[in-house]
Amino acid sequence: MFPTGLPSPNPPPPTQEARTVASDVNNDSSITSSKKRKINSSEKEDIDSISSSPKTTNSSSCSSTSHHIQKKLRFEDSVDFIGLDVKMAEESSSSASCSSNKTKTMFLTGGVVHHANGLTKTAGSATFSNSKPGAAKKLVIKNFKEKPKLPENYTHETWQKLKEAVEAIQNSTSIKYNLEELYQVQQMPLDTVILIAVENLCSHKISAKLYKQLRVVCEDHIKAQINQFREYPFLHVTLFLKKIDKCWQDHCRQMIMIRSIFLFLDRTYVLQNSMLPSIWDMGLELFRFYIISDLKVQSKTIDGILLLIEKERSGETIDRSLLRSLLSMLSDLQIYQDSFEQRFLEETNRLYAAEGQRLMQEREVPEYLHHVHKRLEEEADRVITYLDQSTQKPLIATVEKQLLGEHLTATLQKGLNHLLDENRIQDLSLLYQLFSRVRGGVQVCLQTSIYKTRKIIHCTIVINPEKDKTMVQELLDFKDKVDHIIDTCFMKNEKFVNAMKEAFETFINKRPNKPAELIAKHVDSKLRAGNKEATDEELEKMLDKIMIIFRFIYGKDVFEAFYKKDLAKRLLVGKSASVDAEKSMLSKLKHECGAAFTSKLEGMFKDMELSKDIMVQFKQYIQCQNIPGNIELTVNILTMGYWPTYIPMEVHLPAEMVRLQEIFKTFYLGKHSGRKLQWQSTLGHCVLKAEFKEGKKELQVSLFQTLVLLMFNEGEEFTLEEIKLATGIEDGELRRTLQSLACGKARVIHKVPKSKDVEDGDKFSCNDDFKHKLFRIKINQIQMKETVEEQASTTERVYQDRQYQIDAAIVRIMKMRKTLSHNLLVSEVYNQLKFPVKPADLKKRIESLIDRDYMERDKENPNQYNYVA
Repeated sequence: MFPTGLPSPNPPPPTQEARTVASDVNNDSSITSSKKRKINSSEKEDIDSISSSPKTTNSSSCSSTSHHIQKKLRFEDSVDFIGLDVKMAEESSSSASCSSNKTKTMFLTGGVVHHANGLTKTAGSATFSNSKPGAAKKLVIKNFKEKPKLPENYTHETWQKLKEAVEAIQNSTSIKYNLEELYQVQQMPLDTVILIAVENLCSHKISAKLYKQLRVVCEDHIKAQINQFREYPFLHVTLFLKKIDKCWQDHCRQMIMIRSIFLFLDRTYVLQNSMLPSIWDMGLELFRFYIISDLKVQSKTIDGILLLIEKERSGETIDRSLLRSLLSMLSDLQIYQDSFEQRFLEETNRLYAAEGQRLMQEREVPEYLHHVHKRLEEEADRVITYLDQSTQKPLIATVEKQLLGEHLTATLQKGLNHLLDENRIQDLSLLYQLFSRVRGGVQVCLQTSIYKTRKIIHCTIVINPEKDKTMVQELLDFKDKVDHIIDTCFMKNEKFVNAMKEAFETFINKRPNKPAELIAKHVDSKLRAGNKEATDEELEKMLDKIMIIFRFIYGKDVFEAFYKKDLAKRLLVGKSASVDAEKSMLSKLKHECGAAFTSKLEGMFKDMELSKDIMVQFKQYIQCQNIPGNIELTVNILTMGYWPTYIPMEVHLPAEMVRLQEIFKTFYLGKHSGRKLQWQSTLGHCVLKAEFKEGKKELQVSLFQTLVLLMFNEGEEFTLEEIKLATGIEDGELRRTLQSLACGKARVIHKVPKSKDVEDGDKFSCNDDFKHKLFRIKINQIQMKETVEEQASTTERVYQDRQYQIDAAIVRIMKMRKTLSHNLLVSEVYNQLKFPVKPADLKKRIESLIDRDYMERDKENPNQYNYVA
């Protein structure tokens, strides 16, 4: 059944019978219809081709008219059991009121069901009345004899109704016909009526005509919209953009409603024809062609959008929702890139190019970097808020190029040194963050940073001899500063880390050997007793930092020589701050340079431990021998190969000391035959008990100071020459010794005349009035500053050791290779040596080995060497 508002086609087909598969039922039993399913047109066509042999039955008139009413049911898109158009019929025997040779046909009764296509079908249960028990029931299936046809005026009247509905949507008006007319038959809403009409037209192959008619209606409406923009050519930009936006929003709303009406058309006919745009795309195409493609409208729209964006960049507040809607319109109409994006990027490029040039002249680098960062955030926010995502990459690239890429070198030259000098961590982080966005930015930043680092290390710290005292500490501080900048600001960039290591290694060694010597002295100052600058934990961290600088130096053998000399003093004089700290440093050196590097240093510690054991045995030996004496002797046995070389100095010791030395010599050689003892008086120290007017004191002094003070037990006053003759101490050493006793803080002797220096003819006497708050007083020997000659001597010993290593490396290589050219030999020697060697020195060692017959020049090729077995 169709609503009265629309003409209804005449589809009733002839009655069809089908053989039923249901079981026998009683008179008052009912048959419930099974679930129905949709079938497509292809299945219906298959049904038409099925041939059947229906069994027709003649119906006769009955006494009850209700039993003779015949309802013919038509199922358009659903069937029972087997998926075919069916009509159930029942043949039963005649009742008492009908003749026995007549048949009575009963039809299914049930509720009327409305389907989405607007057609009706019966469902529910069918009751077969007046049927005898055991009577046969049949379900007969037959084809339609002829296809349903639409009335002649149905297409035209339906289109008029549809056209009125479309125009009502476009004009935002109500439909002329009333709802009662539309709801007359099945109480269906308006959209359902129209949908049924569209479906009926499409089902009868009027889809193409319907699509064309709809396009014409939409096209006429959109054509009329362009006039409102042409009538006001001088309309204000914002008002014009709002008018365009309203037109677009209205158009979208209208096309959505129109598409919902013609949804069946859109999903069947249009979908099956790939060349046709969907109803929504058709609307976009028409809007693009008639509205936006108009040169004046498009130009004014794009200009208006660009003007609003320019105002926002200048700091003004604009309607962002309007921009978002308009740019979304351009994107939907597929003209965003061609009409807007290209011009937008050109305007952006022009704006930031001028801004970059101007601000680089006006602002300092930190302020400029913050401005660039702010601009990049603003542009990223625009992409999120109203620009298309496809614009993000070229837009950000344009800003980065004009504000950063064009000013990389100028920015670094103008501000990097200032940022590094003042340790501006946040600004340096921002600089690296911004420069890493630009191609080549990190490389330029790296080059400038390395240049600055090299300049500081080379010119400011290492090369300047005036900074020798503070060189190591300045290097440590600068290394900490650089590491902090790389870790915090440069995100631990591997290129920066490696470049900084290379810079330190190169420029620390621009001054050969001196940094190694100064590092050894710096370690000595930290490990010496009396250093209260740091706790054990802080001292450990400090040693770790020193090891980092130590890794950069080439002359590690120079470091070893000076470190060993200072370590010997600390161990022998008892000036070491901590044995644990000493061993920790030794462990670090062993880990860094290997066991061979620290073997002698470890031997020094072993000697000190063995000496303690020997002294315990010596005291037991004295007690067993009942040797009398008031002097307690302590001896340290040093292996000459482990310890620095000391020049023996013969002095005149008191008889008691000489006697004890001989006793110890007899004891030691009795245990270790074949060994030789050599006494080093320069390293000895004593504790003297003295009596002054104030009372008794204990003086902790060196052996030389002891010899001088003991003289005053023999007399009251002595001259410099008399003391020198009596003690046998070398002149320079004696003068420093007397100066420490007579001119220092604890003046236990008087000097006449009074002065800071000891001169020839000076006289010395005991200071009986000496006073001091402590009972045990340590009188430090005045340490003579290491002279140039001593430094040269230490360095010369290092060079001598290097010669042996060079000779050994050359012989080792030649023994393996037998024959080798000069250049290859030099190259392999450099690879094996761990210290720098000048080519001239290497050539001298080769000549020396030739003279000593370890190798010879080839007779035919003088540039080639042969090994001599």
